[in-house]
Amino acid sequence: MQKRHFNQKRLNFVICLVMCLVFLLFCRPVYAQESIQNLNLTFPQSNTEQSPVIPGMTPFSDPLNPQNQNQKVGEELLLNARLTDDGENIKNGLVWQIYEPVLGVDNKLSLVAEFAGGSAHFNLIPGSYIVHVGFGRADAIRRITLNEGDPLSENFVLNAGGLQLYATMPEGKINEQNLSFTIYSDGSENNDNALVLSGVKSGDVTRLKAGTYHIVSNYGSANAISRTDVPVDAGKITEASVQHHAAQVTLKLIRQEGGEALADTSWSITNDSGDIVRETVGAYTSLILAEGDYLAIAKNKDQLYQKAFSVTSGHDENIDILANSQNLQQFDESID
Repeated sequence: MQKRHFNQKRLNFVICLVMCLVFLLFCRPVYAQESIQNLNLTFPQSNTEQSPVIPGMTPFSDPLNPQNQNQKVGEELLLNARLTDDGENIKNGLVWQIYEPVLGVDNKLSLVAEFAGGSAHFNLIPGSYIVHVGFGRADAIRRITLNEGDPLSENFVLNAGGLQLYATMPEGKINEQNLSFTIYSDGSENNDNALVLSGVKSGDVTRLKAGTYHIVSNYGSANAISRTDVPVDAGKITEASVQHHAAQVTLKLIRQEGGEALADTSWSITNDSGDIVRETVGAYTSLILAEGDYLAIAKNKDQLYQKAFSVTSGHDENIDILANSQNLQQFDESID
């Protein structure tokens, strides 16, 4: 009986040993494989250079396409651009676009290839194309023909320069965050076709075709405006500065000296000619005004209060209007 019990123990031991061997032989590689797969999820993307996705780009116009690395596909087209005839090739800031010369079904030219930077190199199927190059607000367009077995190099002269705008205030310092410029091709400010660029910041270089431009400088969003005409020469950066004579004023309607501004107040600011300069609603109003004389009218709870004040260039000021009988006017529907 004891011998039989001993044999049973040996049998159980052998079975356990076999199961362990099976586990080690078959399960371990599975765990190792799963570990490798998980690591692969964290591997970085390949650093192999790739072309940007360009509408209409064909393998023939993609110099980075692997198909083009070991064989010549299409004809070579080299494009350069200069600011002047005797200038150097522009090294950056250019946008090249190549189009089919025939209008598509949408009545637009089909884009074949595009490149941003300096000089551009393309491999294209022989044929005719329209090449457009842009450099800021300066551009040029040309029709070219690529012949089979005949590489082509084209040089564009943009006849362009740069314009850098600034503003000063002789009586004080200008806050450039409140300063912006608008550039027109001529003095017709109300002509949309004459608008070249708006929202230009102080010190920014705007690339333009050579010529004379009309500049409007706004300090704030009210009536502090200065204008000038500036010539831009090809191959040069022209710096131009305008002068402002203005200051920032903050208007508050209060019940008593040192009191809080009254909420839900409607404001109307007029100049000495009676023209409305600014209308707004709020407990107080802060704005930049050109040097001169003004009248502030504040409406609160159907009551009108007014105060005359003057703006001196370079002298920012807080102006309080007391809501008392001295400044009170009878409500006039025509002012509402």
